[in-house]
Amino acid sequence: MIELRPLAPADREQFILDNQEAFNYGALEEFGLRDDHFEEEGEIISRETIEASIDGGEAYRIMQDGLPVGGVVIKVDGERGDLDLLFVSPKAHSKGIGYAAWCAVEHLHPEVTVWETVTPYFEKRNIHFYVNRCGFHIVEFYNSHHPDPNDPDMTEELDGQFPDGMFRFEKRIEREEG
Repeated sequence: MIELRPLAPADREQFILDNQEAFNYGALEEFGLRDDHFEEEGEIISRETIEASIDGGEAYRIMQDGLPVGGVVIKVDGERGDLDLLFVSPKAHSKGIGYAAWCAVEHLHPEVTVWETVTPYFEKRNIHFYVNRCGFHIVEFYNSHHPDPNDPDMTEELDGQFPDGMFRFEKRIEREEG
């Protein structure tokens, strides 16, 4: 059984390390050792980026049978939600944990009717997961010719870390009246 447990201050450091391990795994699986997509030395996602995400949203540990197997950070503003981070330990991939965690997020915030997230172009596993498992749709493709107008740092990321671009996904949830 999968459970979302609010991130405890004592687990913050391990959450960051586990997140970096999961993101590095995806990049190394795609690019091998020739990878040049790292934000900081040896990390596809920097400590600063993860800490800003945790501090600006709701962070949860994904627990399976009482053990941490991943994490998620979301931001909710009324009927709109942003999936900022979602990761599952590489040792626990392909076991339905990510999908169960996503279902738990939707259950936690039934008021949200539009969820949004982004992922790099090279993360085929993530693209499959969001589109084919979770019901998101690709709604925009950010690249050097079309940067995210709401993220001034995106242009720098597209020129350096993600030159192939980023996909923006949306999931619209129709709620029944009554």
